[in-house]
Amino acid sequence: MPRGKQKIIFASVAMTLWMSIFAGLAFAAEETKEAAPAAEPSKAEAPAAAPGAPAAPAAAEPAPKLPTYFTATSDDPKKPPAWPDPTGGASGVWATPAGDGKGDVPEKLSIQDVYDRMVHNLYGINYVWVLVAGFLVMFMQAGFMMVETGLCRAKNSSHTAAMNFMIYPLGGFTFWVYGFAIGWGNWWNGPVPPGWYPSLGPGLSLLNEGWGLGAAVDAAGKATGVFTYGLIGLKGFFLGGAVNDVAVMVLFFFMMVFMDTTATIPTGAMAERWSWKNFCLFGLWVALPYCLYANWVWGGGWLAQGGINWGLGHGAVDFAGSGVVHSMGGIIALAGAMIIGPRIGKYDAHGRPQAMPGHSVPMVVGGTFILAFGWFGFNPGSTLSGTDLRISFVVVNTMLASFAGALCAMLTLWAKGLKPDSTMLCNGMLAGLVAITAPCAFVNPLGAVIIGAVAGVLVVFSVFFFEARGIDDPVGAISVHGTNGLWGVISVGIFATGEYGAGWNGVVRDEMVKLYGSDGVRGLLYGDFSQFIMQLIDAGTVAIFGFVMAYVWFKISDLITPLRVSKETELDGLDGPEMGVLGYPDFQLHSGQRLVE
Repeated sequence: MPRGKQKIIFASVAMTLWMSIFAGLAFAAEETKEAAPAAEPSKAEAPAAAPGAPAAPAAAEPAPKLPTYFTATSDDPKKPPAWPDPTGGASGVWATPAGDGKGDVPEKLSIQDVYDRMVHNLYGINYVWVLVAGFLVMFMQAGFMMVETGLCRAKNSSHTAAMNFMIYPLGGFTFWVYGFAIGWGNWWNGPVPPGWYPSLGPGLSLLNEGWGLGAAVDAAGKATGVFTYGLIGLKGFFLGGAVNDVAVMVLFFFMMVFMDTTATIPTGAMAERWSWKNFCLFGLWVALPYCLYANWVWGGGWLAQGGINWGLGHGAVDFAGSGVVHSMGGIIALAGAMIIGPRIGKYDAHGRPQAMPGHSVPMVVGGTFILAFGWFGFNPGSTLSGTDLRISFVVVNTMLASFAGALCAMLTLWAKGLKPDSTMLCNGMLAGLVAITAPCAFVNPLGAVIIGAVAGVLVVFSVFFFEARGIDDPVGAISVHGTNGLWGVISVGIFATGEYGAGWNGVVRDEMVKLYGSDGVRGLLYGDFSQFIMQLIDAGTVAIFGFVMAYVWFKISDLITPLRVSKETELDGLDGPEMGVLGYPDFQLHSGQRLVE
């Protein structure tokens, strides 16, 4: 295409996109300005007492008796607790035929019977939703494998694919052994909204042991399990009998596939030179930093408590893991890429980066579509509830951010005078998805487009930034997940509208309720600058903690077994020497002498 026409196309597309964004911003600002603050819900007033009459004492109403599945306690102290509940039978009863033997003849059922059936089906809907969403997240492993393998050279395809495959059982095994307990072992004692109850049922009350600073005690001086600053969970190792419950199993599965997403990110940044034995050690270690940080944000730990302790918004808010999952993976990848060093031939004698094209762009594009599809489980599944109707916003916001990320990556490449590199467009879409993961439930569609658009620009500049500084990342994992994971965390503190998340992390501020009618998660553009400060603290924590943990680990593990393969193995290709099987035996040039050690 002639250069002049290319500039015209670029200018037209860019002007259309940015005019749409700024017009939407102006509309949103005007709408916010004109909207009258919602009044605080009125309360019925008692009749005024006669002048001089003593005030009548308020009669204390007896607390209503609730079913055991709302209290997570036994209604008969002589009977053992109903939880752990390995069958789900203590959470209401299923219908047709009903588990209580009463059948389903309406005139024979009491209101309690009907309610039991309703609650059991409610839990059933939520279980199925979370499990199916988890299946989609697990399938993202295939997408990661295709993206990373396609971006590597053919001589390393078997090795790269195998890393993406084996990180699933390696990481999942350690999550079962110790990761889940560290991250979610004290989940029940984290800060929660008033009147809140877990969508997966009372079995999650079993996750009630941990350690932290500032232990709370009850009136009898007994420790309650609540800490001012929660640091680590301590219940659920090996999924022992103490957590042998249907609700715990759902949460375990969903959180396990999330951790494996983090674990697979460094395999792309360190591909084509990472030794197999050292990689296996990494797979057994990565659950430690991930689950410690996850405890601080998702397990009720000190970052989640930032709103209660420090008055900073609702504490750290990360709906589906821009920080917990993607930033952690990207930061670990950065430390690993720095220590392992660039691939042979990546930089010339003058330190200038050289292109090292991957062997299959169509595989990269196919993997990107799988990842984008899996993200529809990643983000809306994080409601942990199929009955939370905000999932529709989460789905649309996720999709729009991915569009904006791909489009703005293309525009940025054009603006730099470059061709619309197919692999960079894929990374632009993935960057948009990573960035929207934290704020997806809290922003409106316009905010999602802006967040995705910024991500599409950031990923291009970030890739060139790290490459120019000698950090070789074959797939752009550091930029897609690390850079844009941090952007996603910070964007919550800017674009959250306050429409969703009332009482998040146990924060309910009277002044916000008076102004807006409820106290949802709200960014600086919508009236809460303190949330922005908390998100910066969260982003700084994952960057520093993740990098230090990973840097120390890679240094130590290199002493146990070498981090990097030998020069001869790298030049020959890792498939034969490391794996004993070639990814493409029909056309790959290979001596055939180093298939076994």
